Amino acid sequence: MPSNKAGIIPRLRPRSAFPTQPVAPLNERPMSTALRPSACPGLLRIVQALDGGICRIKLNGGSISAAQAEAVASAAERFAGGVIEATNRANLQIRGIGSEQTALIDSLLAAGLGPRTAAGDDVRNLMLSPSAGIDRQMSFDTRPLAEQILTSLQSHERFHQLSAKFAVQLDGGEGLAMLEHPHDLWLSAVEQEGACVLAFGLAGCPTQTPSGAVRLEDGHALVIAVLELFLDLARPDQTRMRHLLAEYPVAGFVAQLAERVPLLSSVIAPRVMNSNVSHIGAHPQRETGRVYVGATPPLGRLDPAMLRGAAQLARERGNGSLRFTPWQSLLLPDIHERDAAEVIHSLENLGLRCSADDALAHLIACTGSAGCGKGLSDTKGDALQLAALLQHHGSILNVHLSGCARSCAAAHITPVTLLAVSPGHYDLYFRDAAQPGFGALHARNLTIEAVAALLDARSRSPLDA
Repeated sequence: MPSNKAGIIPRLRPRSAFPTQPVAPLNERPMSTALRPSACPGLLRIVQALDGGICRIKLNGGSISAAQAEAVASAAERFAGGVIEATNRANLQIRGIGSEQTALIDSLLAAGLGPRTAAGDDVRNLMLSPSAGIDRQMSFDTRPLAEQILTSLQSHERFHQLSAKFAVQLDGGEGLAMLEHPHDLWLSAVEQEGACVLAFGLAGCPTQTPSGAVRLEDGHALVIAVLELFLDLARPDQTRMRHLLAEYPVAGFVAQLAERVPLLSSVIAPRVMNSNVSHIGAHPQRETGRVYVGATPPLGRLDPAMLRGAAQLARERGNGSLRFTPWQSLLLPDIHERDAAEVIHSLENLGLRCSADDALAHLIACTGSAGCGKGLSDTKGDALQLAALLQHHGSILNVHLSGCARSCAAAHITPVTLLAVSPGHYDLYFRDAAQPGFGALHARNLTIEAVAALLDARSRSPLDA
């Protein structure tokens, strides 16, 4: 929703902050919007994997209507193998797509899941808190500003030069927030002298020291200025902010930024992460008497029946929308608190996990060798085995299984990482701030049984209490 003045935040539309903008059918798109080559799947670009094509559907703020969710379920059922994945950027993707790619794409476009312009699909990389606008701890509702940013990313032709991986985060100070995913640009709400301002940083996370701050009303202008300055300074091979800042000083970038948008001079402290917040189960919203219910599909995978069932619950018990999260899970917002137990029971009957005491709800795994040519082990199958063993031991741990070093399933470093080295065998890492990559290597070439025993012993050790 464009504004008549840069930086002015539009009024929030009730319960539908992100109107969808379908693009023209494939055969009606002008040649000027031809898709550029990329290894990243999108809605308009199907990328081949071992188990078939992958279509990634980018969701505005992670939100999708019940009708759109049903359209995704139908597309996965009709044109693919019925596998739908929640991603770690709060998007959805359909796997196992066969020869009817155009029909699948057109069905999703007809549901309003496309970008404003075909060339804008790649750059719709803006992550919000899953509880944006309803979180009890939020400093402001980020959704109107997010809509401005998304409109600019898609409408400004120059921004289509950005990498399909170039990403922005907008944090409104919510209690439920993923603050460990690195972004090329992040903005985070902080209180300063009784007013809400936006701290920002480059190539990092809101838990790091900000590079500066702007007034709330200058948030949109700041994003535009950062993206334009990046494109002015970066060479073609410098596709991410971290690549540019490896050679160009941050202070120099910020100094040039200050010539384009008014920056605040005060020193801002980093955002503090609340490590005790869980999104699984029922949680109170800002509005009295309303809760959101968080549910985790096993290892981030839904089948069409799961997604249809969740959509029906959203329509009957919520506000007709679902929100996907960076934890590869989903929320049903605006549930009346008296209906929460019934909604949770219904979600569990669909096969989703709604208890923080469920070991499987804490495991993430990439596609693995069953669907990816680079995977060295069946990570999904191994994760199911590990979850059963951990549940038996009573050990509830956050564990990431990766089929190769690319770490596609986790954009951040988890407390425990298993890196496949051969079928059914993994190297074990524990997160260590002093160590790069996955952290500190603890043991090599472990079976899943050995991993479970070691993790159980570690969780019971008084040194780790």
